[in-house]
Amino acid sequence: MPPLSAPAAPSVQPARPAAPRLALGALWLLGFLGAAPAHAQVNTVQTVAPNVYFHQGEAKGKGHCNNGWIVFDDYIVVIDANFPSGAREVLPKIRAISDKPIRFVFDTHHHGDHAYGNQLWHESGATPVAHVGVIEELKKYEAQSLTGSGPGRWQEAAKNRPDVAESRLKAPTILFKNELIFDDSKTRVELLHFGVAHTHGDGFAWMPKERILFTGDACVNGAFNYLADGNSGDWIRTLQAVQKLEPKIVCPGHGPMGGPEVLEDQIQFFVSLRSEVARLLEAKKTPAEAEASLEQVIQNLRQNPRIDRFVGRSLPTQFEKVWTELGGAPFPSK
Repeated sequence: MPPLSAPAAPSVQPARPAAPRLALGALWLLGFLGAAPAHAQVNTVQTVAPNVYFHQGEAKGKGHCNNGWIVFDDYIVVIDANFPSGAREVLPKIRAISDKPIRFVFDTHHHGDHAYGNQLWHESGATPVAHVGVIEELKKYEAQSLTGSGPGRWQEAAKNRPDVAESRLKAPTILFKNELIFDDSKTRVELLHFGVAHTHGDGFAWMPKERILFTGDACVNGAFNYLADGNSGDWIRTLQAVQKLEPKIVCPGHGPMGGPEVLEDQIQFFVSLRSEVARLLEAKKTPAEAEASLEQVIQNLRQNPRIDRFVGRSLPTQFEKVWTELGGAPFPSK
């Protein structure tokens, strides 16, 4: 599709005080997958509210994230750029609903399954938008990819993903620190940052009238958590701040949408995992002894039906990440 006219600037209002405080391709994502909840509607457009839509991406096999989009009077805002192949899958579904120009795509964070599709959306007339932390993370992990001077996570993903290899990395160019607002007097979407969680640049899309929250990977609904670029303690505090919005509908970065219990269950998973690790540290277990306790830790976590769905094949790496966060030495197998 040929590019549309240059996007108009969104309505920006003064920022509120800050709340309290991957390019890894499809391959890394596959390591997080467990059984999908029975009510999952993968690759299906769901109407969340009038002019508000949610699309659960096909994570297993394709590595796609979830997308959302909001239809304003004059334009459309898309939540997450996805991988290029995910963007190509979602774009015609948006066009089937509305022919209004897609002006903005909001990257909830810098990982490839949420931001590598930026170029495709740009070619369709949209400007990528993100928290300033996304640019900082891109400079950290993708500096050479951005300049074309050498390898970064983009190039690593391109080795296994033709859709990435055929595209190029495009960074967001509209940035915000704490808050950016789209408002046409009928529909309002607030892009918000609450602190470190899944990454150092996580953003949320909040619709206060409808009480709908798009979370990116700061909150997922299933075994999709990736801890390497964040901190589990900060993650808990950030989501607790987000809970004060009191959302009625939560649209996560992966897995099916749900109610406020999705946020609470995500928090409880990290609280429980950190509790298991703290117990081992308090017992003065060595790294080898802690690593040998992994199966028991998994069994303990699975005893709680609210967090069982968050326990997946990546639990060993999550376990060691939290262990080192709390002061433990790396496991000997590393």
